[in-house]
Amino acid sequence: MVNSAICTKPLPAPPSVDAKLFKSFGVEVVSGFDPTDFTPEQFIELERLLYEHDVVLFRGLDLAPEHQYKLTKAFDPTCESYGHGNNQTTKQAKSVLHPDLKTIPSVPQVQLIGNGIVHDHWGLAEAKLKHPHHRTFHKDPVSEEDEAAGATRFYRWHIDAALYGDLAPPKVTSLYAVAAPAGPPQVCRYDDGTGDELAVPLGTTAFVSGTTMLDALPPALRSLAVRSSVRYAPHPYVWMARAHALPTGLGLEDEGLEVPPEELPPWDPRDQQTLPVCWRNPVTGRLHLQVHPCAIQALVVEPLPPGAASRTTDALYPDGGEVTDLAEVRRLVYALQRPGIAPGLVYPHAWSDGDLVLFHNRGVLHSVVGAFRPDQVRKFHQCNLAASDLPAGPTPEDIATYA
Repeated sequence: MVNSAICTKPLPAPPSVDAKLFKSFGVEVVSGFDPTDFTPEQFIELERLLYEHDVVLFRGLDLAPEHQYKLTKAFDPTCESYGHGNNQTTKQAKSVLHPDLKTIPSVPQVQLIGNGIVHDHWGLAEAKLKHPHHRTFHKDPVSEEDEAAGATRFYRWHIDAALYGDLAPPKVTSLYAVAAPAGPPQVCRYDDGTGDELAVPLGTTAFVSGTTMLDALPPALRSLAVRSSVRYAPHPYVWMARAHALPTGLGLEDEGLEVPPEELPPWDPRDQQTLPVCWRNPVTGRLHLQVHPCAIQALVVEPLPPGAASRTTDALYPDGGEVTDLAEVRRLVYALQRPGIAPGLVYPHAWSDGDLVLFHNRGVLHSVVGAFRPDQVRKFHQCNLAASDLPAGPTPEDIATYA
């Protein structure tokens, strides 16, 4: 075992990022930590690094699923279940997640994701994988001609979480690149009238900081964020299955295509999760704006605290209330999140074989990006665990500061 302190360096951020806002975001481990063999003391240091920097990268690993599970579990030792439940994703055929995840039989907390046909892979005789393509989810995808020229989209900005029942949002997700095919870079278009676009590596995973997302807001929206909670739809990944995403991948179009309650699997309103818009970092105390925009159903707003400085004419919902009009809920949440995915705030990771990325699932949003041909075989292992507790929201002191 290595007993020295963990040595790190900054992530290899591309020229597109705003360097002054990425001073503390992400680190690459150079030495001092072996993901397959580590001491409790070394893990404490790794855990601190993750919560301080939100993304931790290892390179050149040969990582078995059981080692990936052990490392991921160390962040929440009492947990045993995959974030969406062990062996559950293949049973929900109507879920938008069903085509994307194949469970490793010997380690059901680890999922195989990727593209192409994979044979004899950790107990899976054959797995037909398909990289999520925005054409299957967005209302107005880029044209085939533009795609051939290299244009693409963010598929769906999200957090890894079931958002229903007793499965609490995972604290950490680990994503390991078994095989990451190379190819020409692409241009991710926002197509929302802003002209925003972002050069990205083929098949990147895009990350944004929830803290930066909150800090990017004007005072009235920051006040709304710290005073609000989101109620998620029942069985949200089935509920959204017929709907279409906005061109930014940041939420759904208002078309009324959500699956009606009577067509959902059996559900109980008591099992719907209502979670704060802002989640508190357990190490730094910072707030992260963490909402899965495609799964939202209602917004619950607390009134401004007595004497709040923002009690002005531009304060939103100063007396609190519950917003249930879905179009208005989406409009408000989009206003909270869209500034935080500006091109200069996105870290698009360039994957190589053997990369392991640990990310603070309660501190960042992420999205699949890009498109692969059927003959481009991509194999990734994903692991996250339904947490032992729910995310902590803002304290009264936080609300007083931001409201």
